[in-house]
Amino acid sequence: MRTTFMQMISRYVRVAPFPHMTTISMAFLALFFGLEARLLTGAGNPLLGGIFWVLSALFAWGVLLCQADAVSRFREFKRVRATLRRYGFSPRILRPVSSSRCQRDAALLAATETGFRAQAHRYFAALGYRWYHILPDKIVANPLHFFHPHFLRSTFLPRRRSFD
Repeated sequence: MRTTFMQMISRYVRVAPFPHMTTISMAFLALFFGLEARLLTGAGNPLLGGIFWVLSALFAWGVLLCQADAVSRFREFKRVRATLRRYGFSPRILRPVSSSRCQRDAALLAATETGFRAQAHRYFAALGYRWYHILPDKIVANPLHFFHPHFLRSTFLPRRRSFD
C-alpha cells in the first residue's frame, strides 16, 4: 500500500505532538517579538528594540531545536516500527524509549501501526508512566542534566541502540 504525501505529514505530526505544539508556540512568540522589535526600533527606541530582537532570535532558535527533536522522534519511530515488525512485541524493544513522553508517543504510534498498541500501553503503564509524565526522567531527577552533552546527543541525534 502506497502512502500519500498527506498521510506522511499526518504521521510525522502524530509521532511527536509535543515538539510540534511547542514549535507552533515558539514560532508565534518569535514573530510577535520580531514585529515588536521592528516597531520599537522604528519608533526610536533602539535599546528595547534590541532586547526584543534578541528574544525573537532565541524563540526562533527554539523552533529549530523543537523540529530537531521531532525529526529525531520520527527516526526513532521508524526504527521501533521496523523492529516490532521484524521481531514482534518485546519489552526489550520499548525499554530504551520509555524515559520521555516524546519517545513513548513515537513508540506507541509504532506499536499501533504494527498491531501491538495494547501491549505497549500496558508495558508503559506497568512502568508507572501516565499521560501527565511529560518531562524526561533524567530532567525530573536533575534539571541541569538538560545541558549535559550525552542528553543533548541522545535527544537530537538518535543512533542505533542494542535491545539487550
